[in-house]
Amino acid sequence: MVSSEAAPLAKTGGLADVVGILPGRLRELGNQVAVVIPRYGFVELKSAQRVYDHLFVHLGGVRYDTSIYRADTPYPLYIVNCPPLFARPGLYGESGVDYADNHVRFALFARAAIGIARFLFRTDIFHCHDWQSGLVPAYLRTVFASDPTFFGVKTVFTIHNLGYQGLFPLSALKEIGLAPDAAQPNGMEFFGRVSYIKGGISFADALNTVSPTYAREIQTAEYGFGLDGALSARSRALTGILNGADYSIWDPETDPLIPARYSASDLAGKRACKQALLEEFSLPPEAIGRPLLGIVSRLTPQKGMDLFPDIVAEIVAADAYLVALGSGDPEYEEMFQNLAVSQPGRIAVRIGFDDRLAHLVEAGADIFLMPSRYEPCGLNQMYSLRYGTVPVVRATGGLDDTIDESTGFKFKDYSGPAFANAVRSALEAFSGVDEWREMMRRGMQKEFSWNASAAEYSQLYERVLGG
Repeated sequence: MVSSEAAPLAKTGGLADVVGILPGRLRELGNQVAVVIPRYGFVELKSAQRVYDHLFVHLGGVRYDTSIYRADTPYPLYIVNCPPLFARPGLYGESGVDYADNHVRFALFARAAIGIARFLFRTDIFHCHDWQSGLVPAYLRTVFASDPTFFGVKTVFTIHNLGYQGLFPLSALKEIGLAPDAAQPNGMEFFGRVSYIKGGISFADALNTVSPTYAREIQTAEYGFGLDGALSARSRALTGILNGADYSIWDPETDPLIPARYSASDLAGKRACKQALLEEFSLPPEAIGRPLLGIVSRLTPQKGMDLFPDIVAEIVAADAYLVALGSGDPEYEEMFQNLAVSQPGRIAVRIGFDDRLAHLVEAGADIFLMPSRYEPCGLNQMYSLRYGTVPVVRATGGLDDTIDESTGFKFKDYSGPAFANAVRSALEAFSGVDEWREMMRRGMQKEFSWNASAAEYSQLYERVLGG
């Protein structure tokens, strides 16, 4: 697996969680797995073993000297160490500005991953994740096409979020050692630029994304970010495999971060969690008997943040309450802070991220809100189900795949009124105590574990190797 992130060493989002847990589950199924990530400035090497001293990478007439470390993990986790390119505070940039040489950084990373497969871990399949590894299939199909080391080696390319594409000027091709003909419409060219994610789309043997619905959506103009044509052309190679939830961390029966444990057969502890959540956000004691809505999210347009002002009237009319935890775009942080000021004692907001508090929101809220504009997979709706916190979601991507009318509430149109109608339905249903508890229990019994997802990936690898 070639990935720019892997939990717990380097993480900005769900990609790291996938690469952090999937290899171990694949090993349990009998696969031999190794992972390759860059060594960023904050990644410690104290417990890692240096396994290759000088792996030279030549790009555009420049020679880079890299060394390879192996982390102390049950499977080989190789760390590409190239301080001139990666010994920086950020993964992709700082203060919201991308590093200007990202095209070179992740070209070197791709070439180093290929070198690791040559010298340290002979592989049948390169499983590449998102644009940062999109050059691996491109290099294998061009620069290394006649290299006998890689005869028969296949590539799988996973799209975690098509909104991030790795776009660079055409002049980048010379710097990364690719011929100009790589920038053909059926190659990496994208509206006069070079797209690293399109390198994966065009050159990989198999494509997949992180939910079946998202695999269909990205072949449409609405969700394709300009790549819908390229994806539709390869529709027979494209599948969707739903991400899994890590129930060793997210389970109210064993969660050490919540004040009381509970289960589908004994929900008493959930009330104690709700009480603690109300106290944490300084909401009034009488809120304990009313619906409490929760949000844990990046505050960005993708997550549907612009729709929230439309539900304030529903919350007030139903004598309900809202707690929000997250950070993101300054305009949405300010918007939520203004909502809290306009509705004191009813809407409470915490800007930032706190893992303990994220668990408390999942355990203590009655209803969880995810009105995403698009959502490749989503994990919080899976966590919410397990915690008996009924989700209200937009019917898109993995949200549509994991929530149905027996476990939550969905709306299709991306609009404030549609979101408000779904919230109103949930608030009305909350008053039916017995029916509501049954909905909670049905959700808690749903199973979206990584075991099923790993089995699907293992089957995908078999199909790819079989041609």
